[in-house]
Amino acid sequence: MTERPRVLRIWAHPPDRPGGAAKAVLGASLAALLLFSALQGWWILTPASALQSASRVVDIPAHRGVLHLAHRLDKAGIIRSPLGFVLLAVARGSARSLKAGEYEFPQGANTVTVLALLEGGKVLQHNLVLQEGYSLTELARRLEADRLARAEDVLRVARDGLFLRTLDVQADSLEGYLFPDTYQFVKGMTPEEMLARMVARMREQVVPGILEQAKARGLTLHQLLTLASIIEREAVVQKEMPLISAVFWNRLRRDMPLQADPTVQYAVGKGRRALTRADLEVDSPYNTYRRAGLPPGPIANPGRAALEAAVQPATVNYLYFVSVDDRNHQFSTNLRDHNAAVARYRLARAR
Repeated sequence: MTERPRVLRIWAHPPDRPGGAAKAVLGASLAALLLFSALQGWWILTPASALQSASRVVDIPAHRGVLHLAHRLDKAGIIRSPLGFVLLAVARGSARSLKAGEYEFPQGANTVTVLALLEGGKVLQHNLVLQEGYSLTELARRLEADRLARAEDVLRVARDGLFLRTLDVQADSLEGYLFPDTYQFVKGMTPEEMLARMVARMREQVVPGILEQAKARGLTLHQLLTLASIIEREAVVQKEMPLISAVFWNRLRRDMPLQADPTVQYAVGKGRRALTRADLEVDSPYNTYRRAGLPPGPIANPGRAALEAAVQPATVNYLYFVSVDDRNHQFSTNLRDHNAAVARYRLARAR
């Protein structure tokens, strides 16, 4: 039989090559790894579904591992690949140092941006505006509405004797000791931390000059805040504050009741709602219709203008005032003129 040429024999029956199968498996594995890496890289660099059209706020809990955080972010639609997030955190050496808190992840953020926010602890800042004349109760409700603290916790802390002593506040509560301003708080701050910041701001505003003027008029800091808080709640426009202050000072000198509606509203818990005749008869140290002098403490938190008006009243002889519209008051030096102003006000309201 004719023997086939060597070349044909090799082509028809190729010799077994040692390690060929292993190389094939290795090649396939490398190809799969490259594909996997390419997919992970694409997922890491591409915004997830929730961030493609808008920003998103997510709470990151404390004392949780990177795997839990990856699952949480994936469930919220913030990242495309939990595994990619974990691998990136490990590669950057931050897997054990990611910071808890409330984060706002911006629209278009990819996994790299998300991880950078968690690494830097750039938590969401809440702007809280404590308006002039806000009471503790109103502040507590606002903090709860912004999901920064429970209202009952804020009120409890604001009346806690030990906490008051740590702040050197000689009063039964922080009513009046919180300065109206815009504050930046982050979720997770305690009521103690937030209230302490507001008290510190009030101390900055009650400058030595104001304290000296108050002392010259026989007022302690507590009495200054009390009078200023009543002026704050009575006045609508700032220019009338010195006039309202003058009315109260003139009444105090004559031992006349202040007859300030906001103090009665505070006593009966009516906030800013209209009073009834029965309200004006309530037996309370805050009822300035029945008791002369200043009430036991502030009824709200006064601003700088009210503090200054309390120690710098206008030089006038007014003893009465009544609202003439939603912003202004009519001031009078005697009861006859005051009653006439009241009658005109009631007639205008009846029309």
